[in-house]
Amino acid sequence: MPRGVEALDLPVRNGASGPSRGPYRRNTMAHLDSEVNEECLRQDLKFYFMSPCEKYRARHQIPWKLGLQILKIVMVTAQLVRFGLSNQLVVAFKEENTVAFKHLFLKGYSGIDEDDYSYSVYTQEDAYESIFFAINQYHHLKNISLGTLGYGENEDNRIGLKVCKRHYKKGTMFPSNETLNIDSDIETDCLHIDLQALSKNPQDWKNSSFFRLEFYRLLQVEISFHLKGIDLQTIHFRELPDCYVFQNTITFDNKAHSGKIKIYFDSDAHIEECKDLNISGSIQKNTQYILVFDAFVIVICLASLILCTRSIVLALKLRKRFLNFFLEKYKRHVCNADRWEFINGWYILVIISDLMTIIGSILKMEIKAKNLTNYDLCSILLGTSTLLVWVGVIRYLGYFQTYNVLILTMQASLPKVLRFCACAGMIYLGYTFCGWIVLGPYHDKFEDLDTVAECLFSLVNGDDMFATFAQIQKKSILVWLFSRLYLYSFISLFIYMILSLFIALITDSYDTIKKYQQNGFPDTDLQEFLKECSSKEKYQKESSAFLSRVCCLRRKGSDDHLILIN
Repeated sequence: MPRGVEALDLPVRNGASGPSRGPYRRNTMAHLDSEVNEECLRQDLKFYFMSPCEKYRARHQIPWKLGLQILKIVMVTAQLVRFGLSNQLVVAFKEENTVAFKHLFLKGYSGIDEDDYSYSVYTQEDAYESIFFAINQYHHLKNISLGTLGYGENEDNRIGLKVCKRHYKKGTMFPSNETLNIDSDIETDCLHIDLQALSKNPQDWKNSSFFRLEFYRLLQVEISFHLKGIDLQTIHFRELPDCYVFQNTITFDNKAHSGKIKIYFDSDAHIEECKDLNISGSIQKNTQYILVFDAFVIVICLASLILCTRSIVLALKLRKRFLNFFLEKYKRHVCNADRWEFINGWYILVIISDLMTIIGSILKMEIKAKNLTNYDLCSILLGTSTLLVWVGVIRYLGYFQTYNVLILTMQASLPKVLRFCACAGMIYLGYTFCGWIVLGPYHDKFEDLDTVAECLFSLVNGDDMFATFAQIQKKSILVWLFSRLYLYSFISLFIYMILSLFIALITDSYDTIKKYQQNGFPDTDLQEFLKECSSKEKYQKESSAFLSRVCCLRRKGSDDHLILIN
């Protein structure tokens, strides 16, 4: 028996003999032990659900995680801004080179794309001139280009252009007689033109049989070539330059055989490690400083990850203690709502954010050292992690009743909103498919399924309504009348009914939360258990020294860490 309990002077019933005092003493001690364990569990639970400031006032426990999260917000945001500025240089260099390539290799390019293609030709002469113009410009690239460009090797490790044409295997066509005889099998012929062949008499390769195009069975002509370039603008920002490989493709699309050949230009840029960089100055030192900063961010996020993981593990142990105690004392299980109270979703959010920040920072360090070039994946990881970090700030605002309304309203309305969106989504999909199949041939915004979905979403938000009505073609009166019925019914249904009901669901949850804040929230089993602490406050004041001493003597050594659980 512990020393603190052994010295207690327990009351003896009148007339009780010496031997009969043993069972009474044991029952009293068992009852006292149960009360001590219950009180210790109640104090641990009460401490777990305190805010960091309340914990500091209660036990002078320094809120390490709070300070670490604040530091992490500053560090991660600074890292993202620095990476974003560097990424802007990459994006600007790619876009400007793409525009330069279009002006260099597309004959008569106006500087503005016609649609999803660059421009179009309507005569055979223009088609031939456009093909030969692109080949000649490639030959004289070094003499006409303003950029730091050079020739690159293609997939076959050859320098030059690759010209491929796709056409129907054979056939004859006489539109005036409305006769057609064609083999629908498609053939692909390719020709590689290297720099040596281009340096010879141009008429030698222009008069080749390969360039005798039969436009009535021609489907596509594709000119592909690789160029290399170096981005020197990064030097002005004290960063190491990047080496690029541009995979350029010029496509002459004649699949429609409508008398209009659409010309597409596609440039796919890849960053490669420069083989030999000799740059003097302070660039190398600046790179080292950035790498050290990224390493410090990784250490901060790793510490935050460990602390939050530890808190979740200890919270699960505390939940197990509470479930066992509740089942033993009240002979029933705790409700699911109380079980989930121990799972702190904010910690899970922080853990996901930390993992993404650590992986993104490692990729960023490799990119900065020019060992990797995957800017897109690094941007997604760092951008999403920063988003989650700033969303996590709401957790600390939630400790104040005024700011907690947003979080509680979202929690209360989310199940109802999801069920409502599932029902409304069926109607939305129906309108999407209907608009695509009926209005697609007559309206640019209804040509593709994804375009239709985006157009309808814009209409729900009241955007671009008049243009959607006005751009419908009046080639078919029946379709035009159907378009009016379609658009009016969709707008009326979704804006005046569905959207209003959606807002009403959220408003109803908000009003419920406001009433609960004024009149009190419904008590669960866990909250009722914690409230017993306040009902026994008078008794605790009288025996606080005794209970705290016995609680410390009775608690196992393995449970000591549960006190500092959060």
